[in-house]
Amino acid sequence: MPHAGVTALATFVALISLVPLGFIAWITWDVGWQTVESLVFRPRVGELLVNTVLLEVLTVPLSIVLAVTLAWLTERTDIPGARLWSWLAVAPLAVPAFVHSYAWVSLIPGMRGLQSGVFVSVLAYYPFLYLPVAAALRRLDPAIEDAAASLGLNPFQVFLRAVLPQLRLAICGGSLLIGLHLLSEYGLYVMIRFDTFATAIVDQFQSAYNSPAANMLGGVLVGCCLFLLGFEILVRGSERYARVGAGSARPVDRRRLGKLAPLAILLPVLLAALTLGVPLVTLGRWLTIGGAAIWRLDAVGTAFAQTVVLAVAGGLVTTLAAVPMAWLSIRAPGRLQRILEACHYYVGSLPGVVVALALVTITVRLALPLYQTFATLTVAYVLLFLPRAMVGLRASIAQAPVELERAAMALGRTPGQAVRQVTMRLAAPGFAASVALVALGITNELTATLMLSPNGVQTLATRFWSLTSEIDYVAAAPYAVMMIVLSLPLTLILYSQSKRTAGQ
Repeated sequence: MPHAGVTALATFVALISLVPLGFIAWITWDVGWQTVESLVFRPRVGELLVNTVLLEVLTVPLSIVLAVTLAWLTERTDIPGARLWSWLAVAPLAVPAFVHSYAWVSLIPGMRGLQSGVFVSVLAYYPFLYLPVAAALRRLDPAIEDAAASLGLNPFQVFLRAVLPQLRLAICGGSLLIGLHLLSEYGLYVMIRFDTFATAIVDQFQSAYNSPAANMLGGVLVGCCLFLLGFEILVRGSERYARVGAGSARPVDRRRLGKLAPLAILLPVLLAALTLGVPLVTLGRWLTIGGAAIWRLDAVGTAFAQTVVLAVAGGLVTTLAAVPMAWLSIRAPGRLQRILEACHYYVGSLPGVVVALALVTITVRLALPLYQTFATLTVAYVLLFLPRAMVGLRASIAQAPVELERAAMALGRTPGQAVRQVTMRLAAPGFAASVALVALGITNELTATLMLSPNGVQTLATRFWSLTSEIDYVAAAPYAVMMIVLSLPLTLILYSQSKRTAGQ
């Protein structure tokens, strides 16, 4: 088998990622088909499916339009303060999704339902699309656009026919990431009282520890994820995105906005106010009400330190686990590769509570010493955030020409040495960005950490959630602030690495 070593590593990770699916299958077999039929084919599941489909169909296209428009303004036009707006477009990643939701609910208590869910979801998740699209725009060769313009196309036609097709890989990857988040998000939709499969699963598990109904809902959620994966693969295609040729791409000439500049600047200003202004004002109000007394440095400092350790360790392990599959998806596409890739992605759609309960059941029954240990918690993070690591790595490896690997092998390097010394070095910015992206997710992860963390370990997210559950919003404010403080450097790493990828 070609690439047998890399395929074996990717297969091992894929088998581990199948653990939650195996857990659901075992529960399905255990309860019997009649129970499955009564739990799955019922009106409640239909309502949840309609809610989830509407959420995906509305949120993802709106995020694409918003992210592509903003990326074009900041990367291809002479909009005043382009560097500032590009940084502020990424900064919302530093604010957890459930903090976004609570900030808006505090401001407008009547926010609830589908419209509110779509609104807050777009604000919280559009940076996942902005980052890869902006990075792709920086690396595009403007000679292709010049050639299209010389054939008589107007600027809008040039964008549609010459630029947009080259953004397809970035748009597909970012859209898939947003789609998976929408399937698995819990805290955001609980606060605005919008029912999805994730909220229903958590409610079922809270009412009954080993609930067959919750596991059946998890099975339906896996089916939704597999549909997203298949659709993304169909749209992505197999086109080549790397450039090899004489010379290098010249710098892009930014388009002059002229009289449209004041109108264009309204978009980034409005987004910054909605995504950063509202959460910061809400947290500022909490801190003002509580005063200095709510800053218990012993509790806040301990939660901060433990969050940092878990985020860094989980980010490194998850990204390393995703490297073999990311390389195979670009260098050796095929039927086996697509199956393994689906195994890496599907688990990202599962709520953390499903992954956590699968690991709890396995460790309690088969490996009790591993129950509530850092090792088990790290495995949960790997399963939950593999898609995040895959997207950044795949895009970076796709832009590293395979001809350079072949040239290295022609000079005497083994295939493994060629990959490590050439491709992985070129993809290093994407690796760092993936680590930061996973660490961001771990910093804000809630349900799996609550169930799997060792005794005495409390992260910023779990402390914030426990206090808000007790309606003690003032005491929860310092933990939300520290989550943002911790997430900001990671967001800055994402931004700087995306710039470095484009040679800026």
